[in-house]
Amino acid sequence: MPAHTILVLGSPTASHLALLRRLPENTRVIIGESFEDFEEFAAEAQVVLLAGSYAGLMRTLWPRLRKLQWVHSLWAGLESNLFQELVESTAILTNGRGVFARSLGEFALAGMLHFAKNLARMKAQQANKRWEVFDIEELFGHTLGVVGYGAIGRVAAERAQAFGMRVLALRRHPENCADDPLVDRAYRPSQLNTLLAQSDYVLVATPLTPETRGLIGAPAFAVMKPSAVLINLGRGPVVVEEQLVLALREHRIRGAVLDVFDQEPLPPGHPLWGLENVLLSPHTADHTETWLQDAVELFLENYRRFAAGEPLLNVTDKRLGY
Repeated sequence: MPAHTILVLGSPTASHLALLRRLPENTRVIIGESFEDFEEFAAEAQVVLLAGSYAGLMRTLWPRLRKLQWVHSLWAGLESNLFQELVESTAILTNGRGVFARSLGEFALAGMLHFAKNLARMKAQQANKRWEVFDIEELFGHTLGVVGYGAIGRVAAERAQAFGMRVLALRRHPENCADDPLVDRAYRPSQLNTLLAQSDYVLVATPLTPETRGLIGAPAFAVMKPSAVLINLGRGPVVVEEQLVLALREHRIRGAVLDVFDQEPLPPGHPLWGLENVLLSPHTADHTETWLQDAVELFLENYRRFAAGEPLLNVTDKRLGY
């Protein structure tokens, strides 16, 4: 009799899921992408691992998951896998929060340096064999405003502080930053405009929830500095894309660094492709050589804790969506 039955909603050919072989031998692991793959064992499953967006499949399986205790998402974002029955259940939901924060924090700094040092102009002049001296900026003394001060925001703040930057943080509970040596001042969500008006660089790293969808739109761009740069490493729909495009075209802000979008892949005809004041990443800011393996490693550690009756890492609030 297996100690636990784990349903893994993901591709059986995914190389990173091969790490699940390290689970105890008495663990039953079923990997698949269809109801038929899990039909026989769903009633016995205590654990579901979401290795992609499978809310539809989870809904179909839900009536059979009578012994379910714990659901883990390899990714930090939960919006594509949440549904009412799961939210209202007693099952614990954990996620991959923080697994990719180090690389994303570095990318935030890369985006800031791209604009501060005008690297795009350097590359253009190099391509045209043109020697033309121009002024650049330091990050030192400038202000980074973090909208959604979680794992990504804190890693970015740590690196920004090393450059001598001032860090402002926006979070649901700003009092939690009281003893944080990285944060010069923390604000609550209702004070968004106050943070934006002071920031030279605005890092958006908030999860996508009903409250954050469309959070950064025309009113936000109206209070940002004309010299400010927006960096979105969270979720595409947190930023209103058409209003961002307008702000960039009219130079109401200096530029944008974007890793996430409303629609991915970004359509070939999308205006963001043609804007010179945009640094555009194909959602690859966290794609390190080991990013998928790192996500599975967190699950393996959490399973060890689950089997031992210890507290799990990254327990989410299903009603808040993160």
